[in-house]
Amino acid sequence: MNPDRVEKYTPETLSVVRIVIALLFLEHGSAKLLGFPPSPHGEPAFMTLMWIQGLIELFGGALLALGLFTRPVAFILSGNMAVAYFMGHASKGFFPLINGGDAAILYCFIFLLFFVAGAGRWSLDAELIHDYRGAYRGDQRAHYGERTAQASKGR
Repeated sequence: MNPDRVEKYTPETLSVVRIVIALLFLEHGSAKLLGFPPSPHGEPAFMTLMWIQGLIELFGGALLALGLFTRPVAFILSGNMAVAYFMGHASKGFFPLINGGDAAILYCFIFLLFFVAGAGRWSLDAELIHDYRGAYRGDQRAHYGERTAQASKGR
């Protein structure tokens, strides 16, 4: 398999993964705050830690799905999931499969990936700043290269 054939789809694939992960995460928040889908734990009391967690999941998941403020939101969500793991799961045993924290670890590291890699091509961030790596920076470099080549020739 030629890696160049599939590598060109990285920005779009990153966007698809971001949207799917964000919608899954948003579902946790909507179950806690809105009761849909029904949560097996019920709805948390107002202003408790679980209620605030639901708020973070709902709004963070929505912003991430839209690709708006992706890097700061992903950073906050990654830290949030690290705290959730150590507060709610780590004390139940060492192995994540046993303590039920495997989803928190996966979310933590995928959000860390979005913090580093960005939102992908299909996001409001890319539309608002017009500076996505695959679409705009290459064009800017080519344009900048032409200007510097012309400047060195005295044009």
